[in-house]
Amino acid sequence: MARLLRWIFFGVIARFVALIVLGLNVRHRERLPAAGPCLLVANHNSHLDTITLMTLLPLRLLPRVHPVAAADYFLRNRLLAWFALKVIGIVPINRTRSRPDEDLLAPVKESLERGDILIFFPEGSRGDPEKLTEFKGGVARLVERFPHVPVVPVFMHGLGKALPKGEAILVPFFVDVFVGEPLHYGGDRDAFLRELRARMDALAVEGSFPPWT
Repeated sequence: MARLLRWIFFGVIARFVALIVLGLNVRHRERLPAAGPCLLVANHNSHLDTITLMTLLPLRLLPRVHPVAAADYFLRNRLLAWFALKVIGIVPINRTRSRPDEDLLAPVKESLERGDILIFFPEGSRGDPEKLTEFKGGVARLVERFPHVPVVPVFMHGLGKALPKGEAILVPFFVDVFVGEPLHYGGDRDAFLRELRARMDALAVEGSFPPWT
């Protein structure tokens, strides 16, 4: 039943919102992964970010596509936890350790070992509309363990105005999505984060968007 609901949600509802209500202009779609394991790494301004990213991939990949999300936020009540786990298909991770030897990235590690495509937001929580904030080190620690897994940067513009943090009403707003070339870990965390940020900045510049006020 949950599998059917997930297919209906992403095959019908999410695609209607992304393609009809918002309208997507996707550039370099051919760079999206055709199989896992892979990390889709994107900027984060809206709850629509995850849904939009998942509509970019064909439905045949849906069983293998999972967003990485904070357990304390999405599992805080029974109904939200059911929707997040069964329909959205999140991989929940804890943001703080409950014991000194806890591996916070263990659920993500297991998912990549299964060959999944994971959606990861290196900024952590949602930021202000259309503003890219500092990347945290979690994605670098993850790819350090899986240097063979490609990291595909994706920059999205428009979702921060369509449904920004703290708002509950969707405002139709055209959305641009830019897919970057796959990036691999080269052996140095700091260098990887700098390169990932540089590629994300380059994708943002490609859109030539005026400052958002």
